[in-house]
Amino acid sequence: MRVLLKLVLDCPPDAAWRAIRSPEVFGAVSAPFTRFRSLEADGYPALWTPGDHLVRVSAGGIIPIGDQVIGVSFPEPGDPGTGTRPVSYSGVGSGEVRIMRDGGHGIGGVLGVITRWEHTMVVSDAPGGRTLYRDRLVFEAGRMTPLLWPLYWAFWQWRAFGLRRLAPGWRV
Repeated sequence: MRVLLKLVLDCPPDAAWRAIRSPEVFGAVSAPFTRFRSLEADGYPALWTPGDHLVRVSAGGIIPIGDQVIGVSFPEPGDPGTGTRPVSYSGVGSGEVRIMRDGGHGIGGVLGVITRWEHTMVVSDAPGGRTLYRDRLVFEAGRMTPLLWPLYWAFWQWRAFGLRRLAPGWRV
């Protein structure tokens, strides 16, 4: 199943790129419904780095959902599986395309039922110095997939609200 977002954010692309690589912003757009706590010895990095990052996930910071590996990579536009090209999208956006991907997986709890997780975030220029932000989640959880889709769809709408709300304050 897929969940897609396409937003124009009221901030420069460099600021949006920094923000989507920030664990702090990740937490801000996920709260209060979902909270993530780093299980790494040194906690979260200032910005996501390539590789695996272990987190504990809870609903509202109270109900344990499970542990998850956030598998960060930064593929180049046009790499197989990114679904991106370094060109204009639907007449909006141009110039540099930057991609962050989470190819992680759940380790236990409810998250353990997810058998495929591909979360791709793409930042590029939009008119007026703003940012075209595209977000695609592809996930599978066997027979649970159709039951989980409405939850992820709703959560992605919450993320979109948070991104739009925070973007005007992002600066490079």
